[in-house]
Amino acid sequence: MANLNALTEFIKSGNRSKATKLTQEALDAGEVPQGILDAMVVGMDVVGERFKCNEIFVPEMLIAARAMKEAMAILEPALVKTGYKPIATAVIGTVQGDLHDIGKNLVSMMWKGASFNVVDLGVNVPAEKFVAAIKEHNATLVGLSALLTTTMPAMQTVMDAIRAEDFVGVKVLIGGAPITQNYADQIGADAFAADAASAVDAARKLLAN
Repeated sequence: MANLNALTEFIKSGNRSKATKLTQEALDAGEVPQGILDAMVVGMDVVGERFKCNEIFVPEMLIAARAMKEAMAILEPALVKTGYKPIATAVIGTVQGDLHDIGKNLVSMMWKGASFNVVDLGVNVPAEKFVAAIKEHNATLVGLSALLTTTMPAMQTVMDAIRAEDFVGVKVLIGGAPITQNYADQIGADAFAADAASAVDAARKLLAN
């Protein structure tokens, strides 16, 4: 039997080589893919909590998320064969006019680590592209990012476009350096997240309602 507790620790410490090696060993030993995934998710949850408590910072989160990403690449084919389905499909992007992507990339990786299927549209994304992606992927969660105060109005444009479509069950979460809960309320977003770890918690709460 593979040591899944060790896999959790390798994810937490961001040890990509050992995380991927142990993931493959666990599969070869006949471990249930869902159990392997659960061990990874526990690791990422701990990383998120440590970040929120200021025990670690963005670089450490990125390292852990990359370890998770590489281990998931090995695990995913086995998961698919078992009929595994992600919690939900999320579309994420930095709004039009804004080319910043570090925060958006981190949220994307954290969501993937929390068992979401993530469609990353990149940066400088117009409203119509968000709408098209929601339709194409049957997404129920949308993440909007902006780092500049000058691009904040683009979030309102995306919100208006999404609401105009009358999507059923689609929740929108926004974030970025200048974004506040008041602004989220102002434009009608469903939630605001101050950081990537909070974005995981917020997404889970939104989809549980």
